[in-house]
Amino acid sequence: METRIQYIFLMLLLVFVPKMAFSNDEKLAKEQTFETQESSEQKDHDASKLVEPTIKRRQVDIAKVDAEDFEIELFYGAMNVVDFGTNPIESLVLSYHVTEDLFVSASYGQTKTEQTSFEVISGARLLTDAERNLRYYDLNAGVNLLPGEGFIGKNIAFNSAFYAVLGVGSTKFAGDQRFTYSGGLGYRVILKDWSAVSVEVKDHVFNIDILGKNKTTHNLSYQLGLSFFF
Repeated sequence: METRIQYIFLMLLLVFVPKMAFSNDEKLAKEQTFETQESSEQKDHDASKLVEPTIKRRQVDIAKVDAEDFEIELFYGAMNVVDFGTNPIESLVLSYHVTEDLFVSASYGQTKTEQTSFEVISGARLLTDAERNLRYYDLNAGVNLLPGEGFIGKNIAFNSAFYAVLGVGSTKFAGDQRFTYSGGLGYRVILKDWSAVSVEVKDHVFNIDILGKNKTTHNLSYQLGLSFFF
């Protein structure tokens, strides 16, 4: 009889113990799932509390050329005339901007040359004072190259561009009018909507025969200019 009771007790243990273990595992799994959801919700809540960075955008004032197409420019610099030294030069340029990148211009410049080394050594005068004055006139076509921007400090920006010009004209020097080719490169900075500054190097090519031999000369000018748009 006692053996039968033990047998029944063992059978009950075999039936209910696995069920209890499964119930405990299921309860543990539910608790872990709940904790995971709670942790995820907590992370989302914490993420919502993250401080959004405040980006302070600075205002940049960029000068641009107004709709006006005409430009007048005053230049001052130096010009090297072959055999006659390097001397101060003034010039005036009137430009018309056909498009944003293309322009045409007319220019006038003048300088007074010095004596040649031959004149200094020999004492002979090859030119009169009036003939030493050099004046040139030319018509040019130009193109703006490599436009860009520069900054002064944190809040001031300016537009700038390199430019190239080619032209033909006439140079009056040593008593004659001399057909002239010209070409140059410059760099322009827009200061205001109505003004700009430029640095320009230009080659004036013409023939000269003052010293007894006709030769082609390259006469370079280096100038700084201030321009106004209208």
